[in-house]
Amino acid sequence: MPWKRVSHVLMAALAGAAAAATELSPETNAAFDRYIRSAETRIQAEDRSDSGFLWAGRSGERLSRVRKGDIVVEPFDDKELIEVPSGLIHDWIGAAFISGATLDQTLGLVQQYDRHRDYYQPEVVDSKLVSRNGDQFHIFLRLLKKKVLTVILNTEHDVRYTRLDARRAYSISRSTKIAEVEDAGKPQERELPAGSGHGFLWRLNSYWRFQERDGGVYVECEAISLTRDVPTGLGWMIGPIVKSLPRESLENTLRATRQAVKAQRATAPRAESGK
Repeated sequence: MPWKRVSHVLMAALAGAAAAATELSPETNAAFDRYIRSAETRIQAEDRSDSGFLWAGRSGERLSRVRKGDIVVEPFDDKELIEVPSGLIHDWIGAAFISGATLDQTLGLVQQYDRHRDYYQPEVVDSKLVSRNGDQFHIFLRLLKKKVLTVILNTEHDVRYTRLDARRAYSISRSTKIAEVEDAGKPQERELPAGSGHGFLWRLNSYWRFQERDGGVYVECEAISLTRDVPTGLGWMIGPIVKSLPRESLENTLRATRQAVKAQRATAPRAESGK
């Protein structure tokens, strides 16, 4: 294909992406709130359950895979997409096992929010602990979403941890702000109003569980997010972002958590000996 034609195709694609900008409507937002209320009723019961605390533990085959080192991620209730007015809800749950780790080590690492930009790159471009009050945290994350298009988002989240006993804990993270950034890293960079832009991520709640057993720590996360729907004619461009990124992001997050805890454990003895 001649270069001029390629250039024209790319320009048309970019123009299409710009034309695909959308806004979060009150109806879409309300639909997500209704879904979250129902999900949190279920999740709260699971968090307090002795036998059903771990999602992985509800299936012998799934628990075996996780224990052997697989990162297992599935759509909750086998529904990859939940359609709502002008939007899509994504509900994915996953589990990983960190051999040799303790609950204290794992919680200590995931609560180091100033270092999430190191642990979770390239998706987390920047991170900061804004405030902390006991087990409640307010954090800032700058996220990169890249698949066909690249989108930068400034996000803020309220996170609360609950320690059930010496070996079990859970946390709830709710986004309080998600804003798309135009021309990120350039002098003309600007943050768009929350709910505007391309709509690749409007809301995000994450529900984590941690249990120390079997010689390590099981780490689970159920991530429930809200994105735009896929506009007619732009499925090739928008579809891969809103359909596959939620699953890939959760899988990468669990893998990065395991790698970071293992790396910290590996360097701890040397740090102690150097004192």
